[in-house]
Amino acid sequence: PKYVQQVQVTCHGELEVMIHPDGVVPVLTFLRDHTNAQFKSMADLTAVDVPTRTNRFEIVYNLLSLQFNSRIRVKTYTDELTPVDSSVSVHKAANWYEREVWDMYGVFGYVEVRYDDELKRVVAEPVQLAQEFRKLDLSSPWEAFPAHRSEPESPKLEPGETK
Repeated sequence: PKYVQQVQVTCHGELEVMIHPDGVVPVLTFLRDHTNAQFKSMADLTAVDVPTRTNRFEIVYNLLSLQFNSRIRVKTYTDELTPVDSSVSVHKAANWYEREVWDMYGVFGYVEVRYDDELKRVVAEPVQLAQEFRKLDLSSPWEAFPAHRSEPESPKLEPGETK
């Protein structure tokens, strides 16, 4: 209850819990370990960018309880500068998902992405482009043949004629 800010059941009967960003690890640990929950499987972790909000990023954890055949969606929020604690200590499957979220929402421009063992996250480094961007002609090569889409005319036979 300390971190839970809102609980709702969606129109499809799915349980959603909105939590404070500081509560990611404690809430996910509780949902994994508590006897009446047992959400031991992380099905997905993703993010939603809503630029009109102050805390524009909504982090979404989709969990599955095989024991009770139920799902729960845990949501939290953050802005461009405030990090959210990693959930890898609770669910090992979160490792790749967190990297994807970082790549999608934390990397901008022309950059090279690599994993930094010291920072324990994906980092971006500027790339020096050795050549100008190519200007590609995106028109179809078939446009050179003006009649490539038109149906060939079938011969018209007058009544009584044979082919």
